[in-house]
Amino acid sequence: MSSPSPASGPATSGPAASAPLADGADTAPLSLCAREPRVPADRLVAEMVPPPRFDSVRFDTYVPDPAQPSQSEAVRVLEDFAAGLGGTPAAGGRRGLFGFGRSKAPKAPAGPRGVYLDGGYGVGKTHLLASLWHATDAEPSRKAFGTFVELTNLVGALGFQQTVRTLSGHRLLCIDEFELDDPGDTVLVSSLLARLVEAGVALAATSNTLPGKLGEGRFAAADFLREIQGLSAHFRTLRIDGEDYRHRGLPEAPAPYSDEQVTRAAHATAGASLDAFPDLLDHLARVHPSRYGALTGDLSAVCLTGVRPVPDQSTALRLVVLADRLYDREVPVLASGLPFDQLFGEDMLNGGYRKKYFRAISRLTALARDAARLVDTR
Repeated sequence: MSSPSPASGPATSGPAASAPLADGADTAPLSLCAREPRVPADRLVAEMVPPPRFDSVRFDTYVPDPAQPSQSEAVRVLEDFAAGLGGTPAAGGRRGLFGFGRSKAPKAPAGPRGVYLDGGYGVGKTHLLASLWHATDAEPSRKAFGTFVELTNLVGALGFQQTVRTLSGHRLLCIDEFELDDPGDTVLVSSLLARLVEAGVALAATSNTLPGKLGEGRFAAADFLREIQGLSAHFRTLRIDGEDYRHRGLPEAPAPYSDEQVTRAAHATAGASLDAFPDLLDHLARVHPSRYGALTGDLSAVCLTGVRPVPDQSTALRLVVLADRLYDREVPVLASGLPFDQLFGEDMLNGGYRKKYFRAISRLTALARDAARLVDTR
């Protein structure tokens, strides 16, 4: 199977629809280290939609934990929120949220203009955020979904004023994984959101936790509302309790395979990549994290040999972003070397970014389970 040029590969497409080749057929695997993707600025807004993993999620596909009533309550509130964002533009001109005319600047309505989903990793915040996007009665071009990193990348590509103009006509902006640990970018995005609220755009967000918040619960609402400063009054907080759903009744992560098994599977799987883990970590330093989706979006599997502990925090944080993009796109990860729960040292798992690292371990473990089908154990 021929692959698209790394410079023009799809930024948000899902994994290639392929399976291991039959009868021992061999295909040369791709290499992530040979790719340096470029994403044109004019594609950034058009591709701000839920990632492939969340294409089909809806409120009725979210399965609340009966022991956690806050999950069912969150679904109810978000359904009502989505219903309040409906409406049809008036003939002869566009209309804003709740019927406000766009021929002149609307007066901001009273009450919260956004919702903030507050919970630990693995409780389904992104599922609910994507469900809100799908449930909002608007054309895809009038609602946007992206991570905090993708939003800051948009501002970098278009400029602040153009980003405001581009997004001001939207009915809804969903921001996943709001990065509270970057003060500069937090101020930038908070300023952007203030302008969008003035224009009548509804907001929905999830976030991570500030560095240094080690054992103070798994929730970040107070941090989020403080960091967005004057915007806090525009958000209603929905706390979502629960355990990481990826660990509810699931088997332990599969043990790593041998280098030979991983290499054989990469050659037998159309659209798979094959790289040595240390080489991949070096390559990630040369590709901006905002391009990791383009780096991996058309792959059917990622095969890695020689997984070992990540050497430093900068490298670890890049790997977290890669794990998020692979998980979003449902790209299985087959690996040799150490198991994924040994990627990050104790100093990292006890440090300020520990929630990011635990999320990466959880997601990579789920993708490792998905990759088991690629290995011929005969």
